[in-house]
Amino acid sequence: MADKDYVHSDSDEERKHNILALSYAEVAERLSESGQDVVLIPLGSTEKHGAHIPLGTDSYVTMEVVERTAKAADVVYSPLVPFGYSPHHMGRHLEGAGTVTLRAETYRRIMNDVARSLIFHGFRKIIFVSHHGSNTKPIDEIMRQLRYETGAYISYYKTPTERDANAVQDLFDNPPEETPGWHSSELETSVLMATGDGLVNMDRAVEDRAHAPEYMTDAFSKTDGTGTVKFRGSENIWVPMEHHEYCDTAVIGNPFRSTKDKGLAMLDRMAEHLTGYVEEVRQFKVEVTHSDYPERA
Repeated sequence: MADKDYVHSDSDEERKHNILALSYAEVAERLSESGQDVVLIPLGSTEKHGAHIPLGTDSYVTMEVVERTAKAADVVYSPLVPFGYSPHHMGRHLEGAGTVTLRAETYRRIMNDVARSLIFHGFRKIIFVSHHGSNTKPIDEIMRQLRYETGAYISYYKTPTERDANAVQDLFDNPPEETPGWHSSELETSVLMATGDGLVNMDRAVEDRAHAPEYMTDAFSKTDGTGTVKFRGSENIWVPMEHHEYCDTAVIGNPFRSTKDKGLAMLDRMAEHLTGYVEEVRQFKVEVTHSDYPERA
């Protein structure tokens, strides 16, 4: 399981959901069925996390949620895009070793090309899914462009985590000051424990907190991994910070409260939440007004 490859086929299932495991004829047949115009597009990341969990943490979480949802909601999903927008995780030389980041424009072009390909063939409701919070930073422009130019329903589902963890909040043991849903902390470590053996090495785990960058004065503070700093009781200042400037170990929180059972419960809850959303989207009346794929060279 530690070597799990998300290019795998789900051909052992009676009802396949991974587009890689379907022939073009099977996809066409699926699209002819009622309610099968929804597709999930998983967007991952390969980036520095705490030393106890892998660079692919956000990719693993994304795919676990997508696979569970696809089966529960009976929708298809595209292959995982394993790279995301992670310039702040590159770090100093070797500090973020193994991190791969796409430029914002590259990332948007990938989103556009994948979505336009699927819309061209008949999918009318596109749901991008990602666990990596910073993947949301460059997306508004391209999502609006896709909607305005095609008429398709376009949305982006960020798995419950960080400041949007309400769906799993009651599963945390960490108190709020331990930022349980943040980078490499209770949520991510528990979920990685649940995805398979060999992905977590607690011998390397540390507990850590976020802080304002050292170059700032004592008038500033920071409690989590958002792009903002607090000043005079207000958090309305956005600063393009590097991750190592506000977190010394890539861990924001306490991973030592993590358990496999908790991770399984979190995955179930995330998938149930996304499945509920998919079921609602399936009922939307959407008319695609333009589906020609514009660039083939």
